[in-house]
Amino acid sequence: MSIEHRIADVSLDVVEGDITRQHEFDAVVNAANAQLASGGGVAGAIHRAAGPGLAAECRPLAPIRPGEAVLTGAHELPNSHVIHCLGPVYGADEPAAGLLASCYRQALDRAEHYRLTAVAFPALSTGAFGYPMDEAAEVALGTVLDAAPALSSVRRIRFVLRDKAALDTHRRALDRLTGAGS
Repeated sequence: MSIEHRIADVSLDVVEGDITRQHEFDAVVNAANAQLASGGGVAGAIHRAAGPGLAAECRPLAPIRPGEAVLTGAHELPNSHVIHCLGPVYGADEPAAGLLASCYRQALDRAEHYRLTAVAFPALSTGAFGYPMDEAAEVALGTVLDAAPALSSVRRIRFVLRDKAALDTHRRALDRLTGAGS
């Protein structure tokens, strides 16, 4: 199942799937840790799929702070780039919503700077960092909807979610934010 929405010249879709298999996207976004190292969840999956070259390229860029994003090559992933974002740990890094929104804005800024046309995001901070999915979906989609009209090179944005529950949560948030549910 896929949910699609259009904002100005940008296509936004929300799908259930694997962030490491987004072949038609210039960049995938990594839910990174401060050291930009492999770990569990999205970061572990991206590092495993990209191979050891990604860790080597990340080392000199670390550490990053919550809300920050950096760009590397994608190595063995089917994309040209990985944008690494350090989302907030819910209940510890404040203001959580501001830091989470900063991740999405900075990722889109990096994509624009490198003239990328298609970016795929996971649900940042919702795994080990404990951000509630419904709150994170509102922040993520709201930030992307606000940023999209000003984008000049990015034309496709995808949210790749791990399961149907996350997909349904994002669908409800998108409906609320766009008035589609009214």
